Amino acid sequence: MAWASKTFDPQASEPFRLSRSKLDLYTDCPRCAYLDLRLGVKRVSGPSFTLNNAVDELLKREFDIHRARGTTHPLLKAYGVDAVPYDDPRMEEWRDALRRGISTHHQESNLILRGGVDDIWITPQKELIVVDYKATSKKEGPSTTDDLYDAYKKQVEIYQWLFRKNGFTVSPTAYFVYVNGKSDLEAFDGKLEFDIKLIGYVGNDSWVAGALMGLKAMLMSDEIPKVGIAFGGGPCDFCTYREAAGKALAAQHVRSKAPVKKVEPKKKDEPTASMF
Repeated sequence: MAWASKTFDPQASEPFRLSRSKLDLYTDCPRCAYLDLRLGVKRVSGPSFTLNNAVDELLKREFDIHRARGTTHPLLKAYGVDAVPYDDPRMEEWRDALRRGISTHHQESNLILRGGVDDIWITPQKELIVVDYKATSKKEGPSTTDDLYDAYKKQVEIYQWLFRKNGFTVSPTAYFVYVNGKSDLEAFDGKLEFDIKLIGYVGNDSWVAGALMGLKAMLMSDEIPKVGIAFGGGPCDFCTYREAAGKALAAQHVRSKAPVKKVEPKKKDEPTASMF
């Protein structure tokens, strides 16, 4: 089944493994998370952003050069960030969001949360800095934290929480390496140019443990969360679409099964009201 997902078993005693994106899903819409994690029905996914993935890979290679040399990347120098890429043999493991990443067992919820980072830098004070790469193409790219999506902020806060749970000293400030594709050039000429900005964000991971407890309580319950209201207070487009589609299909099913009233043809000499 194309939409199937690994499901949570309320009767199981072993820890349930959870990706960072699934916790994001819960904080975005509990009903969608319940359908996914308890009933095995995933949200329909959008197209993969292969161009973004290419930018991510090139940025990783670029920062890895400075990681191997122990030098400061010019972008960090330009923004006055006193740090270098963290040279640790676990770096590739931490980047592997699909299979490994960095994880911790949250004992209170018995959930194992895992996430894969884009990069980690380290300061002279031995604080780790969580770094996330973002690529887009807008007429005016983001320049401050106010321009960032809340989902981006939650993402780095989860990473900060995971590294702290693994015993690392983590800087409260995370950074977004934000690249914005230029679309106002005279011609393409077989290359895409970018503006690159470094945006600092002071994270607050105090919500993560509570979200894990809320998620666990939801998964243990047989009650399905209500339709359409996400944590942000607005409607969930996926829920409202499913509800509207389900009602329309159910109504059409009723109409198609309704008995057709048979009209008997009149006999040739049968009198009618107009004859009297």
